[in-house]
Amino acid sequence: MGKLVALVLLGVGLSLVGEMFLAFRERMSASREVEPVEPENCRLIEELENGSEDIDILPSGLAFISSGLKYPGLPNFAPDEPGKIFMMDLNEQNPRAQALEISGGFDKELFNPHGISIFIDKDRTVYLYVVNHPHMKSTVEIFKFEEQQRSLVYLKTIKHELLKSVNDIVVLGPEQFYATRDHYFTNSFLSLFEMILDLRWTYVLFYSPREVKVVAKGFCSANGITVSADQKYVYVADVAAKNIHIMEKHNNWDLTQLKVIQLGTLVDNLTVDPATGDILAGCHPNPMKLLIYNPEDPPGSEVLRIQNVLSEKPRVSTVYANNGSVLQGTSVASVYRGKILIGTVFHKTLYCEL
Repeated sequence: MGKLVALVLLGVGLSLVGEMFLAFRERMSASREVEPVEPENCRLIEELENGSEDIDILPSGLAFISSGLKYPGLPNFAPDEPGKIFMMDLNEQNPRAQALEISGGFDKELFNPHGISIFIDKDRTVYLYVVNHPHMKSTVEIFKFEEQQRSLVYLKTIKHELLKSVNDIVVLGPEQFYATRDHYFTNSFLSLFEMILDLRWTYVLFYSPREVKVVAKGFCSANGITVSADQKYVYVADVAAKNIHIMEKHNNWDLTQLKVIQLGTLVDNLTVDPATGDILAGCHPNPMKLLIYNPEDPPGSEVLRIQNVLSEKPRVSTVYANNGSVLQGTSVASVYRGKILIGTVFHKTLYCEL
């Protein structure tokens, strides 16, 4: 009798696991393909071959690009090379990328950059905040940008017990930022199991030297984060839930959810078009191909524009879509005066004139 009960329980358990895995495959859009949408004036950036996971652009047109991310479970074409920060001047007729030198005693061999965010101080000094994963931990590095030398000066590393599995960051003041946690578990196997079970244990936190707190929670996998041009609203991508959360920012830095925009594709990093206030989202149309990488059947790329974000019916349109023949695993898109840079987790970078 005991063996029969055990067999029944085992069968029920396997059935539930099977159902959850099928649901997970559906959430991961395992069978989805994209119809190509490709602007005419596009070219790949030769210097960026190992990813451009996040991009942030100064009002002057200088673009910062994080490259070389090593992330558990995802492809990497240069596993022995440290990550780098690149720069492009989008005012140039044919902009090229150059790696920025880093001084100040920073350990460049352990550099594993993820999300980035620019902060311009009152004296117009430019600082670059970078999510870093040395030894697969999470820290936030602060650099000062020296424009004349086109270099970065290392200033400080921020660590905190709540800064775990950090994905992205948006800086709103001196050492004041929001950051997303994309997994609750730091173990790669458990984090995959977490996504299969659809646990919603990740969050957005606020950090300052005086206070660190969770300000929004209940995300399946909080990913890209950015802020509206007037800094009244914070936009958070929940990659596995295929949506963007529109949050109102309060004076005490707390966030209140106003609405959720469903997109039907896995949303990675977010940027805001400074000319229109639209959100641009780098998306993964078939992320199972990221997790199980096959160069003969690569993951596709997708960039969406979301207009009228605060209205009852935001308008969603496709800016770029490719089946992986040109660009694989898009993570971000950022615009400047009719030009767009499209970055990827591990692959190449595309520059287009719209």
